[in-house]
Amino acid sequence: MPDSVYKVIELVGTSTESWEKAAASAVEAATKSLRDLRIAEIAELDMQIEDGKVRAYRARVKVSFKYENR
Repeated sequence: MPDSVYKVIELVGTSTESWEKAAASAVEAATKSLRDLRIAEIAELDMQIEDGKVRAYRARVKVSFKYENR
């Protein structure tokens, strides 16, 4: 296997339903503009609170993809 280099970016996905859906939202968005995604790592989870109620779940996701130097 030849040596490879991967780039890691951080995205924040949101969902009104769950952290899992928030993370999936971030990955789905990444697939629209990035190729060859390899790994998604949950870096942080938090919630948006309004009037004492949870309004949104947020997942900070680190996504890696193969770096191509053209």
